[in-house]
Amino acid sequence: MPSSYLTREGYDRLQQELDYLRSEKRIEVAERLREALEDGELIENAELEAAKNEQSFVEGRIKELEILLSNAHLIDESAQTDRIQVGSRVIVQEESYDPEEYVIVGAAEADPRLGRISNESPLGKALLNHQAGDTVKVDAPRGEFEIKIISVG
Repeated sequence: MPSSYLTREGYDRLQQELDYLRSEKRIEVAERLREALEDGELIENAELEAAKNEQSFVEGRIKELEILLSNAHLIDESAQTDRIQVGSRVIVQEESYDPEEYVIVGAAEADPRLGRISNESPLGKALLNHQAGDTVKVDAPRGEFEIKIISVG
């Protein structure tokens, strides 16, 4: 699996989620399974089926997080340059729109609603290795557009 880029904050958040799933959530699901089994009628036990599904989800998420964290590349936020890279905070402006601020992060931490865009997204890819003052063409699903880089931090 290729490495994923994570900020220290993102790494810690995912590690906390993994710790919670391994300790508390596994115990909750095991208790739920035990109770469903005690309810008898295994043929039509919807609670048992739901508990099994939840157990599968939890175990899958644990495995996903273990792999993600073991292959993580931590972003050195102190090594910022004037060129946009993963970890950069940028302010960009599309023609006739208000400026917008984003932080370029790895896909595992992306949350566009919070201004955290993936380095693998069309906008993130287009911005990488550019600097303040550059105008960049973004090839997005809805069509190509240009965006001006106001600042990089």
